[in-house]
Amino acid sequence: MDEERSIDNLSRGLVGLPKRRDPTHYQPALRDPGSHPEWCPEARILIEDVWPEIDAGRYPIKRIIGDEVAVWADLFRDGHDRIAAVVKYACEGEAWRETPFAFFDNDRWVARFTPDRVGRWRYTIEAWTDRFASWSDELVTKREAGQDIALDLIEGEQLARAALDHAAGADAARLRALLDGAAADPAGRVELMLSDELRALMARLDERADRVRYRRELEIVVDRPAAQFAAWYEMFARSQGRRPGQSATFDDCIARLDEIAALGFDVVYLPPIHPIGRVNRKGRDNTVVALSEDPGSPYAIGAAEGGHRAVHRELGTLADFRRFVAAAGRLGIEVALDFAVQCAPDHPWVREHAQWFRFRPDGSIRYAENPPKKYEDIVNVEFYNPDRAGLWTELRDTVLFWIDEGVRTFRVDNPHTKPLPFWEWLIRDVKARVPEAIFLAEAFTRPKMMRALAKAGFTQSYTYFTWRNTKQELTEYLNELAQGAGREYLRPNFFTNTPDILPVFLQQGGRAAFRIRLALAGTLSPAYGIYNGFELCENAAIPDREEYLHSEKYEYKVWDWDRPGDIKHDIQVLNRFRRDNPALHELTNLRFLDCADPNLLAYAKATADRRNIVIAVVNLDPHGTHAGDVMLPLDDWGIAADQEFVVEEAFTDEGMTWRGNRRFLVLDPAQTPALLFRLLVDAQ
Repeated sequence: MDEERSIDNLSRGLVGLPKRRDPTHYQPALRDPGSHPEWCPEARILIEDVWPEIDAGRYPIKRIIGDEVAVWADLFRDGHDRIAAVVKYACEGEAWRETPFAFFDNDRWVARFTPDRVGRWRYTIEAWTDRFASWSDELVTKREAGQDIALDLIEGEQLARAALDHAAGADAARLRALLDGAAADPAGRVELMLSDELRALMARLDERADRVRYRRELEIVVDRPAAQFAAWYEMFARSQGRRPGQSATFDDCIARLDEIAALGFDVVYLPPIHPIGRVNRKGRDNTVVALSEDPGSPYAIGAAEGGHRAVHRELGTLADFRRFVAAAGRLGIEVALDFAVQCAPDHPWVREHAQWFRFRPDGSIRYAENPPKKYEDIVNVEFYNPDRAGLWTELRDTVLFWIDEGVRTFRVDNPHTKPLPFWEWLIRDVKARVPEAIFLAEAFTRPKMMRALAKAGFTQSYTYFTWRNTKQELTEYLNELAQGAGREYLRPNFFTNTPDILPVFLQQGGRAAFRIRLALAGTLSPAYGIYNGFELCENAAIPDREEYLHSEKYEYKVWDWDRPGDIKHDIQVLNRFRRDNPALHELTNLRFLDCADPNLLAYAKATADRRNIVIAVVNLDPHGTHAGDVMLPLDDWGIAADQEFVVEEAFTDEGMTWRGNRRFLVLDPAQTPALLFRLLVDAQ
């Protein structure tokens, strides 16, 4: 009953949302100051413009374990008294820790802390008047002005002795010793009262009598590093074999893992591996009528053999799947599964839970549509049916089922077509049980919906990178991702292609286009992915459409993984370069470099300590050679204008010595469409 009530409340938007204020609360405070819920007559300290804070604290920010969290706020009060403040922070279920704020400028303060474990954290701000520091400042000013400070010294001693009333242990003993020393040494009394030691003691013992707590406790979701940095390989499981007209098995998939590991991928992502429906099954090339030998689309999930918790018998058994997960793990590869909340008409849920679906007036079940597109082989669940709690719980438990089978990462199909409250509830509940879980939102949709999904809890997000090709498009979009407000909660995953999307750039640009998009995806974003066949430069498309010809979504496929013209070497070099350079594990450190040629995109990334600096230059034109001067921000990197420094280029494996902030580069797409340099800091 409690779980059902929790689901019901969240789906109505009642959990975690601020209550709507009565209009009378906006009347002038002098009429009835006590009527305002945040009004406090004793609160003389203001805490304003807190950052990071997403939608007035409605949603958490995201960090990776070990990331520093910088909390900014405007802190001020009337008069000239000094303020002290701390950021209080804690992992969920643990006691508060705190670290002090430091003054920055113009009433702007900053405090920094580093979460040390994966999970959900909270933080807030506490500020108070620092009476002893205020007294110290005033004493110094009066002394420098030549004024009498005898009474001021007595007042300071009174403040210190008052602190003895609640001091204990070593602090009490030391404070008493300092005060006794001041009384016994009139000549050194002032310096002792202004000593750093006494200031530190008094700061520790401050009772914070007029403390003010920020009105909100804000949240952070702290994830493991793979939530931000990983190279994904999308493997269509049934197409990994060598027998035409037959499905591959998990053993065939295991046989491919060595090569995928050698290419340097961290994640192998499998589209749905479940039984495929027979009712309205699609045929080759998405035809409405299937032949007896057609396997159907794996996204038409469910048949008599089982649904979302079963595996297709042609692939093998659950035990075989576990062997696949274990084999991948031994190679350092994580397995990600597709979580597609949709069913074939003959999914067991349709028979067992008819109330979870919509039926038409003639009694037929309503299949999925996105007019003019029709998906006759798929039916959608009705999230707000009378047994909503039953459906939501079943879907959550399905995710937990696969977690028990060794899966920690889920690519979620079309989450933007499902209710946001459902995702917020499911992801929060799953991550409360398994904080290491990762959810990737496959949502090529409106920007605000993509951001809303990230706020609701999705760990990573598909992006518009797939269609950003020009220098202006890439620069504007990456600046938005890396420097806009969304950087606090939206982590991009740059997929170059998908089973549904074969971009025109790849269709028309040939092998050079694949090398260009690979370099861009893997260096602009910490997380990126390719769909199998990309390494072979597969670009046979349906005319005038961004879709693969004879897509393996509707037929068994046998690939020649060794056919000529592949870009496997590029992939190996790129993934090794990514792993070896921590600067590429971040997004917000991206900086575009000046280069006049509109076809050359130059950018750099550096770690905060400048011990790792990488420079990328990519020719965006797959058909023509381009050259130009790239301007390097040497001052920011601590390199003098006339100083020699060494760089290594990844694809050519060449080292070279540079001098000066201008570097002329030539990029021939047939030979070197991209150059990746590592600046050897120790060699400076």
